[in-house]
Amino acid sequence: ISYKMTKSRSILDVIGLTSLSQAKKETLLQMTILSIACILAFSARLFSVLRFESVIHEFDPYFNYRTTKHLVENGYYDFHNWFDDRAWYPLGRIIGGTIYPGLMVTAGSIFHFLNFLNITIEIRNVCVFLAPLFSSLTVIVVYLLTKEVKSVGAGLVAASMIAIVPGYISRSVAGSYDNEGIAIFCMLLTYYFWIKATKTGSISWSLMCALAYFYMVSSWGGYVFLINLIPLHVLTLMINGRFSHRIYVAYSITYSVGTILSMQIPFVGFAPVETSEHMAALGVFGLCQILAFVQYLQANMSATNFNILFKGVVTFALVAAGLSFGVATFLGKIAPWTGRFYSLLDPSYAKNNIPIIASVSEHQPTTWASFYFDLQLLVFMFPVGLYYCFRELTDANIFVILYSVTSIYFAGVMVRLMLVLAPIMCIMSGIGISTTLSTYMKNIESGDQPPATAKNKKKAADYPIKSEIATVMVTLVAILLTTFVFHCTWITSEAYSSPSIVLAARGHDGNRVIFDDFREAYNWLKFNTPEDAKIMSWWDYGYQLTAMANRTILVDNNTWNNTHISRVGQAMASPEDHAYTIMKELDVNYVLVIFGGMSGYSSDDINKFLWMIRIAGSTPEGEHIKEPDYYSSSGEYKVDHDASSAMLNSLMYKMCYYRFGEVSTEQGKPTGWDRVRNQEIGNKDFELDVLEEAFSSEHWIVRIYKVKDLDNRGTK
Repeated sequence: ISYKMTKSRSILDVIGLTSLSQAKKETLLQMTILSIACILAFSARLFSVLRFESVIHEFDPYFNYRTTKHLVENGYYDFHNWFDDRAWYPLGRIIGGTIYPGLMVTAGSIFHFLNFLNITIEIRNVCVFLAPLFSSLTVIVVYLLTKEVKSVGAGLVAASMIAIVPGYISRSVAGSYDNEGIAIFCMLLTYYFWIKATKTGSISWSLMCALAYFYMVSSWGGYVFLINLIPLHVLTLMINGRFSHRIYVAYSITYSVGTILSMQIPFVGFAPVETSEHMAALGVFGLCQILAFVQYLQANMSATNFNILFKGVVTFALVAAGLSFGVATFLGKIAPWTGRFYSLLDPSYAKNNIPIIASVSEHQPTTWASFYFDLQLLVFMFPVGLYYCFRELTDANIFVILYSVTSIYFAGVMVRLMLVLAPIMCIMSGIGISTTLSTYMKNIESGDQPPATAKNKKKAADYPIKSEIATVMVTLVAILLTTFVFHCTWITSEAYSSPSIVLAARGHDGNRVIFDDFREAYNWLKFNTPEDAKIMSWWDYGYQLTAMANRTILVDNNTWNNTHISRVGQAMASPEDHAYTIMKELDVNYVLVIFGGMSGYSSDDINKFLWMIRIAGSTPEGEHIKEPDYYSSSGEYKVDHDASSAMLNSLMYKMCYYRFGEVSTEQGKPTGWDRVRNQEIGNKDFELDVLEEAFSSEHWIVRIYKVKDLDNRGTK
């Protein structure tokens, strides 16, 4: 033992650790843990690149990639004034004024910086690896934020959790080049600076908070959550009698500077002073000024005079503010809440009033299973951290409590906002786990025990098996953390690391089968159709078509014009003759549909068809399209012999199932067996009158039809 200790000491001497003070050793350990967490956060998001290739995922990221490529090739001025004539034909789209440019500018800046250092890299690879890079930065910010709220230990635990939690990884894997990839970092950075500003009352920290808020506004529309949470925090402090000069300085500077900066984003414009979503922040800002002025008067007036003046001023201010808000709203100076904002307050609003919003899968309410799937251990440790925050209420703790409560509600309303919930779950769980371990680790007996005293003996008698209980608790926490790591790794690997543009499945022999039908079809369009060809498809595939096929499309994932989307839905839901009129009206040359009946791909257009019908019937031009007409006589959505005539004769049905009645998909099943719906199609023997098949991908996932040029005169 003496030899081993001597040897270990010699190793410590070699690396120079023995000469370090205890504080420096702790700092070194903290930096080591934080560095490992950052590396883990980056590497855990690379499954998709290792299994497939460096490829952009999903749908929206393709638009972001296309605009970023335009930015680095043509410069910011041209990017800002870019009119995209390949989108929303014949309307087009002004790109610079309809996007949050933070993501593109960030990727473009990194690209130019690397090229300045003579590091040659393609802009596509910058886009692919941007989200994992910012995930590593998010680890650091979560550490700093949790450290300010609780302690260094809690910060390290929270940072390690945010590195691998599936709720955050789902939007930050390599290839997920979307706004959320950097927005969560911006949001948490703003929160960190806000906590620092409220603790110190410093102008510099407040300015840093305003700058971080500006970066957040430039990156994601979710900044509305942030600009309502901070005022809510200030209002809560006022109600609890915690309002002080520090809070006044922090909020006044953050709001005023942040609002002015945010208005420099063209897409935002004057929204911070005109729309209902921002009125709470403005109201709290005015309340801060009134309260500060009241405190000033209170310090310089007698109590009797102050009470008389206070009642009169408050009454006048409330009446004036109410009248001003009412008149401004009536005159249209204050815009009402948007449909997406209403959907957060009333989950049924979108389904009943705006089907285009309800049709998006990420706008659906979150199931209980999804909470466990994306958070696992955090679901159980979150209340523990919340308890410890309530036990020691501070301004910072009140902020994270408000963040917790509001984010839980919004995550329950919309599954997409699980992304906003994941960081605070990690922070609260980090506080809970760290405090629990700190409490019980002290009770574990070690070899070096302090000398027994009367006080220690009495305490031991009251708590006879404290060491054993502490050991059990620490072991239990260690086991839970281990299962959390395995769960996160499995979820990341299996659920969140498969690009939708390239599909994979297991064959009968267990080998992996790759379905590359999307890129195959987009390349066919790119090289086999005229450059000015107009492609009609459902809006889901618009961004991919413009980015990969470089062809003009009618609708895309921006979904800003419900009438135009409804027109496409009417064409899909109508018989061929009526659909042909709509397609000619829109100058359509080719029609693209996604079909999974042969391959078993369930996210196809037949499964989305009901939403097309609902959106098609939501405008006056499509009021003749009724959803019940497309159900069977028993009220079921079917594609077999029981399907309704409206369903069997719709353009969508015919494009998906053209020639499918001749195909055998499964042994022992009749021809025309749909592997997704598990039904034999009801209309096998038909021909297309106004379309001709132009291309079907290898597994028939993508089918493209050319619109015939029929004689525009009647024939005898």
